[in-house]
Amino acid sequence: MPFTLAIVGRPNVGKSTLFNRLVGKRLALVDDQPGVTRDLREGQARLGDLRFTVLDTAGLEDATDDSLQGRMRRLTERAVQMADACLFLIDARAGVTPVDETVADILRRASKHVILAANKGEGRAADSGVIEAWTLGLGEPLRLSAEHGEGFGELAAMLADLIDAHEEASPEEEPVTDVDVDEAGEAPDLPSRPMQVAVVGRPNAGKSTLINRLLGEERLLTGPEAGITRDAISVLLDWDGVSVRMFDTAGMRKKARVQEKLEKLSVADALRAVKFAEVVVVLLDAAIPFEQQDLRIADLAEREGRAVVVAVNKWDLEDDRQAKLRELKEEFERLLPQLRGAPLVTVSALTGRGMDRLQAAVIRAHEIWNRRVTTAQLNRWLADMVAAHPPPAPGGRRIKLRYATQVKTRPPGFIVMASHPEKLPESYARYLVNGLRDDFDMPGTPIRLTFRSQADRNPYKNRRKSTPSRLRKHLGKPPAG
Repeated sequence: MPFTLAIVGRPNVGKSTLFNRLVGKRLALVDDQPGVTRDLREGQARLGDLRFTVLDTAGLEDATDDSLQGRMRRLTERAVQMADACLFLIDARAGVTPVDETVADILRRASKHVILAANKGEGRAADSGVIEAWTLGLGEPLRLSAEHGEGFGELAAMLADLIDAHEEASPEEEPVTDVDVDEAGEAPDLPSRPMQVAVVGRPNAGKSTLINRLLGEERLLTGPEAGITRDAISVLLDWDGVSVRMFDTAGMRKKARVQEKLEKLSVADALRAVKFAEVVVVLLDAAIPFEQQDLRIADLAEREGRAVVVAVNKWDLEDDRQAKLRELKEEFERLLPQLRGAPLVTVSALTGRGMDRLQAAVIRAHEIWNRRVTTAQLNRWLADMVAAHPPPAPGGRRIKLRYATQVKTRPPGFIVMASHPEKLPESYARYLVNGLRDDFDMPGTPIRLTFRSQADRNPYKNRRKSTPSRLRKHLGKPPAG
């Protein structure tokens, strides 16, 4: 197991800024408003020659009840227990506060190794805060500036000894260098990149609860409040041998309602997760499904070329489920024709109902998204489609479809060579796309179909037949008579 460092402290001391600096990317949302981070965010840190896992945590506050702050505190305390060491951050300009003393007491009891760092330590204004940090009884404080990158050499020196001791206690497994080949001459499959799955939807649809149910543990912060999740948090899970990285995203409201800067950042983070996902699970609330915002989110996933699975949550609250299911299917076909054939799964994140169906639907959608059809199969199919319904003949000249080939997957993309492709109507393109879905078993996945003209390769076509001008110049004028 890699060495894990948890960054802890009270709200607004710069934990997410330090996390972004260590991972080398702007993964965590950063804002002047305290309490931006609520979930645990994990990243792979690089500090000089050191490589380790770093956890960004919610700010620890003096709350132990079932309020949102109390639930955030329990999640952070759990991260402290999971980590091999903790980097305790205080604000050097504000000095030591009563909450800092409470956090220090928690860390002394829970963590094996604690590094005390006074962040925002640039300039003389931070001198008193750095000196005051000695009173916490956690050893010499490290003067740090996450914003300006100061003090990271000293931090690397402190972590090096801890990481070396961790590696000696739990040596890493040796990488696979020699692969046995079976009698058929084929090497066994090596581990591949995890499948990227994003769960998106409106606020309070149950996205975090759903992922917690799939994980089998309370990994993400949940509750009755709408809009708890702010960052796009990724978690790894195993689905019967299939490695999956699942992204929990912030709920997306209508654009007109998003006024605060922080919510705009959260929505932008969710949209970025959709763009980098392979399968997008659009989670609906069974009580109010297919609202305008749900349709926009599903359409966005289709336009980005992602495989889409529609999941209807809170199914345990429905009484007449058969009638409701018929109604949902009719609305799905009517409101989202561009996703015709995409799976519609009913689930209950609270009870775990339908999780196996959701898993199967996601894996199948990913398989279809990666499907490839041979050119021979496509051309036989194209001939049958043209014979059943020939292209139109604008101006009396029939458009000829010469051949088709698949040029890409993820999503499947096809090119059809045709004469006068610009004159083919959109309705005929839809006819071919629907034929591809039905005949090659590709329901629901986005299909990109492009028509191109086959340029004539005869170099002498359209060449002037008269004598070139420069040749007439050398020959002179023809004789009279």
